[in-house]
Amino acid sequence: MDESTLWWLLTGATVAVELLTGTFYLLMLAVGLAAGAAAAHVGLGLAAQLIAASVVGGGAVVTCYYFRKKGPGAPSARADRNVNLDVGETVSIDQWNADGTASVKYRGAQWTAIHRPGTVPRTGPHRVAELVGSRLLVDPL
Repeated sequence: MDESTLWWLLTGATVAVELLTGTFYLLMLAVGLAAGAAAAHVGLGLAAQLIAASVVGGGAVVTCYYFRKKGPGAPSARADRNVNLDVGETVSIDQWNADGTASVKYRGAQWTAIHRPGTVPRTGPHRVAELVGSRLLVDPL
């Protein structure tokens, strides 16, 4: 069996494990293993194949980590529209209580609405930003 065949088998196994676990970094390591296979196809020695696999795979992991860390994080589940269908809906607030809450009728029931800390509460239409327990955190429109 050729060395490149072993590299390709390792690449396929790594991709299969990634599909089972959902760990994106394993795909980056699979790219490095594919680089080792390419080095074997070219006819480089085992040391050069290992160096190619480690440099490309390690570089891909570091690059992926850098860009994921630099980008915005995923919203919390309570503010994610895919998890909570209430996020993004509009409610009308007629009066704020002294404790910073308001009672709103939403989806046929009475809800307690709260505003973001540091914002001045005002009446009128508001957008549901997230659910905090059984309260609606709202932002003015």
